Amino acid sequence: MIARMLWAGLGWTALGLGAIGVVLPLLPTVPFVLLAAFAFARSSERVHHWLVTHPTFGPHILAWRERGAIPLRGKQLASLSFVGSLGLAVLLRLPPLAIAGQALALACTALFIWTRPSA
Repeated sequence: MIARMLWAGLGWTALGLGAIGVVLPLLPTVPFVLLAAFAFARSSERVHHWLVTHPTFGPHILAWRERGAIPLRGKQLASLSFVGSLGLAVLLRLPPLAIAGQALALACTALFIWTRPSA
């Protein structure tokens, strides 16, 4: 019972962050929705079913589940946000080590998403 409540809490938190990501360009939506689906699969069959059959979120969840695929538009927007984030760090004159660490993390993330099949 407690585990289901924790999974449900994680699911709602992830779904909330995903919803915020719809309007905030630097906050990713799909990874949070995928996490929400994962958590709801362990806590609420009803909410999990709603999320998987949702006309907007469902296709992304199923594409990831079935093929590990990420939509091409998502890859492009993620890459654009990576460049913007790194550019902002440079404009703010963050310490070089911080910029290098950010660049390495973003490069690894970009490599991951671009090596996934496109949905």
